[in-house]
Amino acid sequence: MLEPVKLANFFIVFFSAASVILFGASYALLFAWSRLKSQPRLLLVAYAAYGGLVFSVITLALAANLFNTGFWAGIVLLMLVGYLLAPHFIWQLCVGTHADNGQPLKISQQH
Repeated sequence: MLEPVKLANFFIVFFSAASVILFGASYALLFAWSRLKSQPRLLLVAYAAYGGLVFSVITLALAANLFNTGFWAGIVLLMLVGYLLAPHFIWQLCVGTHADNGQPLKISQQH
C-alpha cells in the first residue's frame, strides 16, 4: 500500500510533477523540431530535456514514496522508457502515413 505524501514534501511533489510535464513536452517538441529541420544539435538539447525529465520523475517518485513497492517502481520505469521511445515511434508513424503515392517523405531520417 502507498504511504500518503508528507505535508513537508508537498512543494517537492508539486514542482517535480510540473517539471515532468514541462520536460516531457520540451523533449517531444525539440525531438520533432530537430527531425523537421534536420538539425542534429537540437536532438542533443532534446536528450538534455529528457535528462531533466528523468531527474524530475525520480524526485517525484522519491517524494511520493513510489519506490516503496515494486509495482509503482515498475510503473515509473515503464513511464521513463515510454517517454524515451514514444517520439521515435510517433515520428516513424507520421513519416509512414504521410508518404505520397508510396514514396517516403523527403524529411531527415536520422536515427
